[in-house]
Amino acid sequence: MIGFQPLAPSLGAEVVGVDLREELAESVLATLREGLSRHLVLFFRDQVIDPKHHMALATAFGVPVAHPAYPGVEGFPAINVLESTAERPTKIDTWHTDMTFLERPPLGSILRAREIPEVGGDTMWASLYAAYEGLSARMQRYLEGLQASHSFAHGFRHSLAEPGGWDRLGDAVRRNPPVEHPVVRTHPVTGRRALFVNRLFTTHIVGLAEAESRAVLGFLFEHLETPEFTCRFRWRRDSIAFWDNRATLHRPLNDYFPARRRMERITIAGERPR
Repeated sequence: MIGFQPLAPSLGAEVVGVDLREELAESVLATLREGLSRHLVLFFRDQVIDPKHHMALATAFGVPVAHPAYPGVEGFPAINVLESTAERPTKIDTWHTDMTFLERPPLGSILRAREIPEVGGDTMWASLYAAYEGLSARMQRYLEGLQASHSFAHGFRHSLAEPGGWDRLGDAVRRNPPVEHPVVRTHPVTGRRALFVNRLFTTHIVGLAEAESRAVLGFLFEHLETPEFTCRFRWRRDSIAFWDNRATLHRPLNDYFPARRRMERITIAGERPR
């Protein structure tokens, strides 16, 4: 029987009673959908799966979409490899929502741990519902109707500044010009309101003076990261996290260098935020 063991009041639950190597019945998928809506991020332990099982779980929820900056698993280009080594350490250590530089940011992401350090390398998630609901009614009204710009180039500016960075990522920059999304979006399934800005990709609020935009975003970024809105997950090999990208942001903790860490992730196509 499927069960959910909550990790924190705002979001996060470990799932028990599911073997992702098996074909998932519609009743199981329905339970997982309901659990994802309620807990926002689901964690699975000891799932010794193949890429085909990873893909099957993702396609049960939607259409996979590959990330333009990361390599894919051989034979499965939609499964992106996120790897950090002593020679090439990751540069992403900022709270963010995945791929908000797209006109239709992902519905969700499914991240699998393949190789993890002995100590460190946890990931934190935060609830965008809790962040919105934690604002005063006056601030909620102020943010209503505002649009913010999100930029691939801004999110990958450190990689672009490296030798050869533009050779590697220039095409992705050209294919992904800045886009605008509501600062407050409505979740298409639950109807709940959520803040929808993040440090990595959001550059400014449209229509505000630069100083005003910087001040408002600075406040929102700090507010989003309030500890009471978060949960923290300790990875083990063959652990999986599946999160609703429309209602969460997350941050990898890069406290394990020079150890090696390899993760594999599928993102699932979403809809235009409204």
